[in-house]
Amino acid sequence: MAIEDDLLARLRKIEALMAGAGTAGEREAAGAALQRVKARLAEQTQRDPPVELQFSMSDTWSRQLFVALCRRYGLKPYRYPRQKRTTVMVRVPRGFNDMVLWPEFMELDRALVAHLQDVTTRIIRGAVHTDTSEAEEVPAGLPGR
Repeated sequence: MAIEDDLLARLRKIEALMAGAGTAGEREAAGAALQRVKARLAEQTQRDPPVELQFSMSDTWSRQLFVALCRRYGLKPYRYPRQKRTTVMVRVPRGFNDMVLWPEFMELDRALVAHLQDVTTRIIRGAVHTDTSEAEEVPAGLPGR
């Protein structure tokens, strides 16, 4: 599980950097970083009232990550009746979203997607076929169609 450990370490470092950690010791203290971000959110809420924001994510993994990140910061993601599962609503100060939540999500999502792509490619190459390249593009109207 060294690959998963590496991903977890990268995710923790991203979180610590997004929280504004200044020293290597702070970067390693993910718990302290989380407390700083929560404090920043509480402070921001005093100056910048929460607004309702709508996010749309068709990728299940990204949506799950975003919802978990919101919950980590004490935000309550939700959907209204008849909204698609791809929709996530959250009430958050716009400044916190723009400076912390969304940039952190984007960094974490990039790391997660890259990891999932690597794992998927490795499994397909090992269990199905070594060539995992995209299908070739051919001109329309080939004989035999």
